[in-house]
This record gives sequence, C-alpha cells and structure tokens, in this order.
Amino acid sequence: MNTEQFQQQLEEKGISLSPYQLGQFDTYFHTLVKWNEKMNLTAITEREEVYLKHFYDSVAAAFYFDFTKVQTLCDVGAGAGFPSIPLKICFPDLDITIVDSLNKRISFLEHLSKSLHLTGTHFFHDRAETFAKKANHRELYDVVTARAVARMSVLSELCLPLVKKNGVFLAMKAANAYDEYEAATYAIKLLGGKLDRIEQFHLPFEESERNLIFIQKQKTTPKKYPRKPGTPNRNPL
Repeated sequence: MNTEQFQQQLEEKGISLSPYQLGQFDTYFHTLVKWNEKMNLTAITEREEVYLKHFYDSVAAAFYFDFTKVQTLCDVGAGAGFPSIPLKICFPDLDITIVDSLNKRISFLEHLSKSLHLTGTHFFHDRAETFAKKANHRELYDVVTARAVARMSVLSELCLPLVKKNGVFLAMKAANAYDEYEAATYAIKLLGGKLDRIEQFHLPFEESERNLIFIQKQKTTPKKYPRKPGTPNRNPL
C-alpha cells in the first residue's frame, strides 16, 4: 500500500487526511525505520508493508468506532505506537496514554511524539498489572486498546480495570477472535465487561483477516484485579 492508496482507502471510509497529517505519517515511517536499526521495534520495515500492516491496520478501528466522541484513550503494550499513534494523527483531539513495560520503547515513543509535534500524549514505563492499580489511572479511560499483545483472557485482566464504566475495551486481533472471546467469557464478566460486538474485516490487497472485539464496561472491576505482574499470563482467569 503506497501513500496514495493509503490516503484513498481512508478517504473512502470517511477519514480525510490533510497534507500535514500525511507528512506526519511519512515522518513516523522514517523515524520507525531509523530507530529499528538500533532496537527491535518491528519486523516490518518496507514502506508499503508499514503503511498497510501498521498504519492502515491501526486506523481501521475508526471504520467501526467513532473516535471523534472519545476524549481519553489508553493503549496497553503499544510497542512502536500501534494503534494509538496512527489514531492520534487522524484524530488530533484524542488524549492518549501509552503504557509499555520496555523503557527503550517508551524512549522511542517520546522522541516520536516530539518529531510529530503531538500534544496530549502521555507515556509510562510500567507493567500493565501495576499501572492499572494506580488511582489516577484506574477506571479513568473512555477507550482502552490492545493490539496483538496476548490472549483475550489475559488482555481482559490487564485492560478492563483501566476502562471507566460505560467505556470500551477494544482488542485488535488477527484470526480466531471468536475462539479467543469464548475462552475469555468468564474473565470478561468477572472484570465487569460484556461483549458488545466483534467486527471482522480484511486488509486490502493481501486480504488477511482482522477482528475487532468491542467489550463494554458495565460494572466496576473488583479491586483484587489485575493480579501481581506475570500472574495473568501464567494463570489466566
């Protein structure tokens, strides 16, 4: 997917990018590739692949959810900034928070944010399990996203405690999303969530499957969750 195709595909979905925003994506790509030479951020470095599998894939969430009505978004385990930074470029009024357990990635994201002249971005080097226990973050966010971080049963424990009541936890998955959801139904209910919907689409050109699992936060998450760092992954609910 070249830049023109990227712009056209988003335009067809109602997302119009200005020359400035397109320039931000270009800067994002070059910054990502440059930093990737000294630290492992992504295995995908070809321009057309980055635009399709990282940028387009991240923004595709906005085809099924209105981010113009969202004030605060928290991205758990964002890695190189996906999906939150592409969404921030498209929707500049979003206030985004990224939490990642690797400080090197946080350093990259802070540099990237400055390079893109973004405002309303906050970066935290922390484990999701401890971050979600902090009073100034717990049940604070309108939307919490996670993209290809862990199984749904694990992700739910890491993310739902950060979602405010009536907010949304959005898990971005490749294939087998329905099976993952089925295996996580107990955890989702226990943590105060309920399935809203699962949206399936295919990336253009290569037709690989993608799924968006939308979980509505209905009840306050019990204080004991998330459990200690590492426990959700070792012993999913």
